[in-house]
Amino acid sequence: MELSNPDKVLYPDDGYRKRDVIEYFRSVADVMIEHARGKPMTLRRFPDGIGSGGFFQKEASSHFPDWVRVAAVPQRGEPGTVHHVVVDDAPTLLYLAGQACLEFHIGLSMVDDLDRPVLAVLDLDPPEGAALPELRAVVRRMCERFRDAGLSPHVQATGGKGFHVAAALRGERGFDEVRAAIRELAEQAARDEPDRLTVEQRKDKRGDRIFLDTNRNAYGQTMIAPYSLRAHPGAPAATPLDLDELGRAAPQSYGLANMARRLAQKTDPWAGLEDARSAGDFPHPGNQDRPEKE
Repeated sequence: MELSNPDKVLYPDDGYRKRDVIEYFRSVADVMIEHARGKPMTLRRFPDGIGSGGFFQKEASSHFPDWVRVAAVPQRGEPGTVHHVVVDDAPTLLYLAGQACLEFHIGLSMVDDLDRPVLAVLDLDPPEGAALPELRAVVRRMCERFRDAGLSPHVQATGGKGFHVAAALRGERGFDEVRAAIRELAEQAARDEPDRLTVEQRKDKRGDRIFLDTNRNAYGQTMIAPYSLRAHPGAPAATPLDLDELGRAAPQSYGLANMARRLAQKTDPWAGLEDARSAGDFPHPGNQDRPEKE
């Protein structure tokens, strides 16, 4: 694959060039694609590097080659359809990396069944200056709540400020039902620890509490794909973790500099996530209507 401007610096504080980014995604392609395959993708591209700002891209560019898979995703609440890239293979991933895509954000449903999520995600967003041991403790307690709800929790360091707790779903319920269930889970946690946790949407009302963000569990919303780079100095990456690693991990522990070494020594902690769908699912809250399978 021909690479244009391979020496273009994309992480100016670290000197990482486009060729370094390509090699990173080549090293994680096998594990990353397992989690991205079949899901609509939103790209975050930085043609002039992270110091110059970037842009989010949902609609696939007309110049993308024909072999890049594109899926039509109807809009909700407004007319039209968005044609999202679907990253099903390494050539697609590396081509997009060559287009200065640093962040890959995946939808929570599959393109062949857009209305029923196969993932539920809780984003733990700490305030500035939050103590890492406290954040880790909250992650562990939220994992316990996921298990109490019949789910198999999986932890991801986001490469940003916090952590995700995610669980595979069987794809039997619509987004509204799943969002209501995970919202209730988060609200109960905030009721139990009101001085430490919040579900308050407005930042000015959160104070120094950890925000339990359930907003990703909606049609058209996304989460950062496992093993995607992030557009932060140091080139950190979203990193699946075993729960017993949490005591040694920070949100930005792994990335371009050390991910290949990690994967050479450790199996992907989210390997077999698809199999976890059979482990459980959210119970139906109330008597909400749910779409029937055709």
